[in-house]
Amino acid sequence: MLLDIKIIEINTPQDSNAIIGMAHFIKTVEDIYESLVNSVPNLKFGLAFCEASGERLVRIEGNDDHLKNAAACNMLKIGCGHSFLIFLQGAYPINVLNDLKRVPEICTIYAASANKLEVVVADTEKGSGILGVIDGFKPLGIENKEESDLRKNLLRKIGYKR
Repeated sequence: MLLDIKIIEINTPQDSNAIIGMAHFIKTVEDIYESLVNSVPNLKFGLAFCEASGERLVRIEGNDDHLKNAAACNMLKIGCGHSFLIFLQGAYPINVLNDLKRVPEICTIYAASANKLEVVVADTEKGSGILGVIDGFKPLGIENKEESDLRKNLLRKIGYKR
């Protein structure tokens, strides 16, 4: 059996965050939709889910056509069955992750980030699977006291710490 490993770059829409994960059932699309609309008022999102059997379509949902289309195009490139991609605007992943983790079909969340993402995909004769996600860039060093204070102040400025 042949194995081909490739890197798929995610084209995240401007001012968006991405969440990439794995699930196990076509019902996932509607359950994720319901989870997101009940998480954050005025959240804009697009969701795409790759079926692993049956018609093997990229299923889409969401409340923003641009984000839905972007998620669908990216998932068609990734092409791994039972994986999903969500693009969010108007909230951070931290605002929806706990609700998503309670969706019974979700098995794994690989990444939730505004960084440039690359998906590491393994292709075989049977299909494709996500091996992991590369999130952002390598570190350039270790923070000092001043940088630590800047990080802490930012969290308080944007309302995530008091």
